[in-house]
Amino acid sequence: MKETDFTAELARRLNWDRQEVDAMLTILGNVMGEKLGNMDVIRIQGWGQFDTRERVERLLVHPGNEKQSTLVPPKRMAGYKPASVLKTYLKTLDSHE
Repeated sequence: MKETDFTAELARRLNWDRQEVDAMLTILGNVMGEKLGNMDVIRIQGWGQFDTRERVERLLVHPGNEKQSTLVPPKRMAGYKPASVLKTYLKTLDSHE
């Protein structure tokens, strides 16, 4: 599903204007980005947990030339762990197909 399709469907289900839904999703994204940037954990009941993980600095050795290597700097990555309720729901959807 594309972002525009998602926004249109959400607007239809909520009986909201599409611009309102766009604004709310933008605000939600900004708040989540700020919280994850601060290394906070975001838990949404029935949906899951978002967190930030730090990947450590590492040395990457090129397979064709072992003498050539690159130092990969550390970086932060967003992670997501779905809630068990969501996992169960998705499994029931798979069994109906």
